[in-house]
Amino acid sequence: MEAIIRAFPDQVGAVIGTRPDCPAILRAIELGVPVRTNETPEHELEGVSLLCLAGYLRLLAPEALIGRTVINIHPSLLPKFGGPGMYGARVHAAVLAAGETESGCTVHRVTEVYDEGEIIWQERVPVLKDDTVESLAARVLVAEHRAYPEAIRLVSARLVQEGLLGKP
Repeated sequence: MEAIIRAFPDQVGAVIGTRPDCPAILRAIELGVPVRTNETPEHELEGVSLLCLAGYLRLLAPEALIGRTVINIHPSLLPKFGGPGMYGARVHAAVLAAGETESGCTVHRVTEVYDEGEIIWQERVPVLKDDTVESLAARVLVAEHRAYPEAIRLVSARLVQEGLLGKP
């Protein structure tokens, strides 16, 4: 979330979270970005053309996907290591247990099924032989901070071209 705010300082309309005490909400307040908290944030989306999820571990209601582009970032190279229950340290542990030689992150369109939408952008990182869940997670996080703004630029340009979004 912070990488997005820093990449697009004048274009983030609000940060929406389900809990007022979640770290993203607290950090957004520190950065001067409007925040909203609600148990069902999809009801806060009137007039939103592009919704970028980060760390949101619930499926959105189907109506939240109508009339807008919704994207998310996942800490693996989808389609590997995605789906229900696959988030955070669980993903990195699975990558290590599988003996993968690379991992990374994927920005994808959100659908009604976890982690199965169109892949927009992937960034790869090597898995090192002495990696731990923590060291791999740290390297993937750096990649996420590069990948998500790039994917947003790409998606925004498409939306502008299609007349669905004003100037990015």
